[in-house]
Amino acid sequence: MNNAKIFFLIIGILILGVIATVLLRNNATPAGPGKYNAFATCLKDAGATFYGAFWCPHCQAQKKLFGSSEKLLPYIECSTADGSGQTQFCIDKGIKSYPTWEFADLSRLTGEIPLGQLAEKTNCSLPDGQTATVPVDTGASSTAVQ
Repeated sequence: MNNAKIFFLIIGILILGVIATVLLRNNATPAGPGKYNAFATCLKDAGATFYGAFWCPHCQAQKKLFGSSEKLLPYIECSTADGSGQTQFCIDKGIKSYPTWEFADLSRLTGEIPLGQLAEKTNCSLPDGQTATVPVDTGASSTAVQ
């Protein structure tokens, strides 16, 4: 092998090493449970269901309240993949706006619901240091089904 081939071989190996490091770092799981893991699990166990759509900004804001615990939410995607319609399941459930929370007693709340209000509705406990005080909503916080 001449020096040029060895040089390019070493550069290629270094590039592959950098790519592998980036991929492994991005796929690393968090060291511990999310702050709201127990709360999100309790919501599911209490019979709450969160209906939303991937294109709905209020749904994204609702999910963001849960941080890394979002993956544990009892979430149902109601939008068709192309974002132009609603799934038959959500039509049959009568979902008219997003986000919609449905509870075990079949009551519903629509819009971005504060965690405290979800805690009160389901008798689920928020993490230590948080209260279940329900703030007053002063603006629109839901998106109508298109």
